[in-house]
Amino acid sequence: MFILLKNALRLTLLLSLITGLAYPLLSTWLAQTLFPAQANGSLLTRDGHSVGSALIGQPFARQDYFWSRPSAVGYSALASGGSNLGPLNPQLTQNIEAQLQTWPQQPASLRVPVDLVTTSASGLDPHLSPAAVLFQVPRVAAARHLAPDQLNDLIRAAIERPALGFLGSPVVNVLQLNMALDRLDATPAPTETP
Repeated sequence: MFILLKNALRLTLLLSLITGLAYPLLSTWLAQTLFPAQANGSLLTRDGHSVGSALIGQPFARQDYFWSRPSAVGYSALASGGSNLGPLNPQLTQNIEAQLQTWPQQPASLRVPVDLVTTSASGLDPHLSPAAVLFQVPRVAAARHLAPDQLNDLIRAAIERPALGFLGSPVVNVLQLNMALDRLDATPAPTETP
């Protein structure tokens, strides 16, 4: 009996060292070595200060920024989740109609892209479709006193292509786009020479 208990304690200690110490240390070292940005939260910084993560959406309400996709959880990473409202739920229709009120009146031929009026499954999606970003160009261009073509070029440069060319759809990270927009706005205009 004592030998069985002794062997069980040895095995418990060995497995605790392997699974509780060696494996986590190896995993952390590999992640920090091979994927340091992702392992540290894909943080984006400006002027040495963290402004957010490329993986988590955040709200933008000012007219001079591109707005993010609505969130069912208020962009809280602690409460990640969707609204779970099905297509026949009247509350979903009410939510979409309320979101439509936040967008300026558009011609009937120009429809608000669906990702600007519906939430994602996680409530934290940092991306929009290129169509949803391009839809906002007139508002942002007017607020920043920029030519729409400047913003269109900025958006084209920010489009992330699908993995392997076919897994998923093209998307634009809203936080990264707004940071690029701030950099563009901070760039002095070239001086004209007589």
